[in-house]
Amino acid sequence: MKTLNEWFDEYGVSHKNVTNKKIHYICVPLIFFSVVGLFMSIPNGLLQPLAFLPSIFVNWAFVVLLFVLLFYFRLSIAMGLKMLLFTAICLVGNYYIGQAVPLLYFSIALFAAGWIGQFYGHQIEGKKPSFIKDLQFLLIGPAWVIDSVLKIN
Repeated sequence: MKTLNEWFDEYGVSHKNVTNKKIHYICVPLIFFSVVGLFMSIPNGLLQPLAFLPSIFVNWAFVVLLFVLLFYFRLSIAMGLKMLLFTAICLVGNYYIGQAVPLLYFSIALFAAGWIGQFYGHQIEGKKPSFIKDLQFLLIGPAWVIDSVLKIN
């Protein structure tokens, strides 16, 4: 298994252009946030045995994020903690947005906007997105951005 630094080094190869990096700092968290919203939009009938938990945890996003966080904690405890903070913000943010507007449509719009930005950034960079080589980069991208924003080691 690659180390976190090996993942970041490989990811960084196609993210050197300053404009592309700035676009990624905005669009990658938007995409992650929107995916959490999409998972929260899935009917949660099968999760009723978890109904004893606060309602913010009784959704498919919470279940999926538990596994996603395992991926980050396996790479590094510090990275896992940073992503735990970010995923908590995503859960809470989506929960409250879902109280005000239809979360599914909001998440689809955010997802589309984020990916348009991403592909524009890669057009500027002149390199293909990393996830085309390895789908695990879909999880590395958010960690790369959050690590850059929360430089605490």
